[in-house]
Amino acid sequence: MYRYDEFDATIVRERVEQFRGQVTRRLAGELTEDQFRPLRLKNGLYLQLHAYMLRIAVPYGVLNSKQMRKLAHIARRYDRGFGHFTTRQNIQFNWPQLGDVPDILQHLAEVEMHAIQTSGNCIRNVTADQFAGVAADEIEDPRIWAEIVRQWSTFHPEFSYLPRKFKIAVTGAPDDRAAVRVHDIGLRIVQNEAGETGFEVWVGGGLGRTPIIGVAIRKFLPKEHLLSYLEAILRTYNLLGRRDNIYKARIKILVQATGGEKFGQMVEEEWEKIKDGPLHLPQAEIDRIHRYFAPPAYEALPDVDPAFETAKLENPDFARWARVNLVKHKVPGYAIVNASLKPEGGAPGDASADQMDLLADLADKFSLGEVRVTHHQNIVFPNVRKRDLFALWQRLKSARLATSNLGFISDIIACPGLDYCNLANARSIPVAQRLSRHFSDPRKLDEIGDLRLNISGCINACGHHHVGHIGILGVDKQGQEFYQVTVGGSSKDDASLGKIVGAAFSEDDIVPAIDTIINTYLANRTDRSERFLDYVRRAGVDPFKEALYGPAPARRTAAE
Repeated sequence: MYRYDEFDATIVRERVEQFRGQVTRRLAGELTEDQFRPLRLKNGLYLQLHAYMLRIAVPYGVLNSKQMRKLAHIARRYDRGFGHFTTRQNIQFNWPQLGDVPDILQHLAEVEMHAIQTSGNCIRNVTADQFAGVAADEIEDPRIWAEIVRQWSTFHPEFSYLPRKFKIAVTGAPDDRAAVRVHDIGLRIVQNEAGETGFEVWVGGGLGRTPIIGVAIRKFLPKEHLLSYLEAILRTYNLLGRRDNIYKARIKILVQATGGEKFGQMVEEEWEKIKDGPLHLPQAEIDRIHRYFAPPAYEALPDVDPAFETAKLENPDFARWARVNLVKHKVPGYAIVNASLKPEGGAPGDASADQMDLLADLADKFSLGEVRVTHHQNIVFPNVRKRDLFALWQRLKSARLATSNLGFISDIIACPGLDYCNLANARSIPVAQRLSRHFSDPRKLDEIGDLRLNISGCINACGHHHVGHIGILGVDKQGQEFYQVTVGGSSKDDASLGKIVGAAFSEDDIVPAIDTIINTYLANRTDRSERFLDYVRRAGVDPFKEALYGPAPARRTAAE
């Protein structure tokens, strides 16, 4: 993984001391909250409903064990004993005291971490496929390119005050695991007819108040032109993006208003001016970054491990976990392990300080010292020998980190909602907890099959509800919490936005409503091979409307 050079270390240390002085002035009353706000946001510090929240960057989701232990220390010493892993592969602490934040940032700097550009109208944390570098189906490791983008975008003087926040994602697999189509810029590593690797470039995706699937403005971009092309996109956006209306400031609105083809032409025209300039990536620089991500010293192992196979035969719970939570590794004898942060009745994405310490210990013992944060708010051990899988599972199970639900309805994405966020209309966590209890039976999960359920507490869509196979959105109705349901969303190669089923449900009715949706699908699918998303795309929303609200004539009569 990438290690700070002297420039990185100096920048982060200086930023900590600058912010320490700013906090001192705020606490002394020398800065008003309005004056302090842009300063704290530049350091990832938000003022939430009850307290400050600190968002810490985890570039492309990669952590070493030392960094995870430091996060555990911060949770225990400065928060309430836990942290919240997010869909942007970050971690958030929800209860730090303002006076402690400079010390927290100092602790982070000691392990090459920071909170820079995790907020504000700038280029945010660059994300990537959580299986980068180890997946068997990968075309090329996207971490190299995510790191190059990170270095280019950090403190970029031209893009420090964009019209709105800006998010970039990179995937290196044929099966998109980074949701590139719903990012401001999505980069997909592809091969051309000559066998060369480059990037398919997607622009103008995003969720929130106006959800939009991005458009591909370039089918193949040679790798040496990556930064100049990104610069051309950002310059076009920075020049033409709206600054008079926060709701129309994202690049997705500009692309929609301009048209994808026209916007692509404008980018190409800007790119022609700069593509052979100083941003042209020399192969030596690409190779330098690539060396930071050299494969670890894997053992030469047979791909079939007798102990692993025997353990599956002797322990059905372990066999199910192995079937559900493991992913094929590119190196024989190894596996990619998904540790679930979605235990029955748990808050999705939350990990206690003790769990974080354990994850660090297990990374050292079983995964060559590395863990990953996923877009689905889980944790990955990227390099586990198959002979160690049973021992790892036992340790994870004892800490409630081994729920066998990856990709099932109880593997819920949820934002913090009204329990923490002052923008939220409704609580997300209690609904997620009730749903995870309701759909906890492994046999029921197997019967339902592949199904993503995402929950957001407000229209800002931090829980990605628009692209859930089932999406739940918290809405306010005369001071009461209600929940609107959508079906048919996807963030993968077949990206789509969910369609609203009908009127919103009360807090008491939302879980029964989801149950009705599931039972409608199970009763009407062609067979077990027809996934929920396939059924929605075939049958539409009408079967769900009828099951939830009654036949169409009755609905019209009620409306009249």
